[in-house]
Amino acid sequence: EVQLQASGGGLVQAGGSLRLSCATSKFTLAHHLIGWFRQAPGKEREGTACVSSSDDDTYVVDSVKGRFTVSSDNAKNTVYLQMNSLKPEDTAVYYCAALDSTYRGCGRFGVDYWGKGTLVTVSS
Repeated sequence: EVQLQASGGGLVQAGGSLRLSCATSKFTLAHHLIGWFRQAPGKEREGTACVSSSDDDTYVVDSVKGRFTVSSDNAKNTVYLQMNSLKPEDTAVYYCAALDSTYRGCGRFGVDYWGKGTLVTVSS
């Protein structure tokens, strides 16, 4: 069974950092890319960063490139999103998702499964 559990959200000031965790399973990691998506109020859900834990390929969208880093710890079956230099516009519910393993990117069309989100609020 696919398992996706996001955590680590909270309230931070602009310029601060947070690390989100996606607790998943060996099965999930073996069959999917793991991606971080976000949805701000009134906005569509968008990808931020995705990773293939098997080959360590990463895909980071331009809007967060240089600030967000995705990584995986296969021993813990966990994928992380390190968010630095946070901006108020980063405020959103962040979701981890499982993407088709043949998909090379970080877009919603590759997503097979969604986890529940964790809220990140960046104050100005």
